[in-house]
Amino acid sequence: MAEDADPARKSIGARRNPDSADAILEAAEAVLVEAGYAGFSIEAVARRARAGKPTIYRWWPSKAALLLEVYQRQKRVDVPDTGRLEEDLVGFLKNLFTHWRETSSGSVFRSLIAEAQSDDAASAALADYALGRRSHTGQMVERARARGEIAADIDSALVADLIASFAWRHLLTNRLDEDEATIRKAVNYVMRGIAVPGK
Repeated sequence: MAEDADPARKSIGARRNPDSADAILEAAEAVLVEAGYAGFSIEAVARRARAGKPTIYRWWPSKAALLLEVYQRQKRVDVPDTGRLEEDLVGFLKNLFTHWRETSSGSVFRSLIAEAQSDDAASAALADYALGRRSHTGQMVERARARGEIAADIDSALVADLIASFAWRHLLTNRLDEDEATIRKAVNYVMRGIAVPGK
């Protein structure tokens, strides 16, 4: 079987052919929209993209890796930098919930989390992604530390995990329409534990 069923898009080995990769990612997005997570498979994506399964597996070693790249490709969430950690975290969560609610990326990420419960490759891919996100969210905490807003011994990665836990719980229970007052209350509880007194 040919690596790429479409002769117009030739494989260029382990290095991704940008045209083929885009076609595969677009096909993966389309399959998710049309068939949902239950109908998502590498076979369905290969048919839709007119690509060979070996090509897809060479560039994405598992279904989870492909889903994760689809998610990252769709994700557009602004991270505020207001000069106050509480406002940054509230703004970030509001933006994230809106994005998950108003695009298909919320269902994609929910599917990834579900896949990770029974698939080692999905679990590893999700763990790697979460590590990167922890570092990214932790940058907000590090900025607050540099401003003297939070105690010097605060573990920014752990604070990022607390924020992610709040977000993931709302995603998994389909409560993405949470009002700002509730989001602010949750962030305020975190802030009480990490803020320098009087700040």
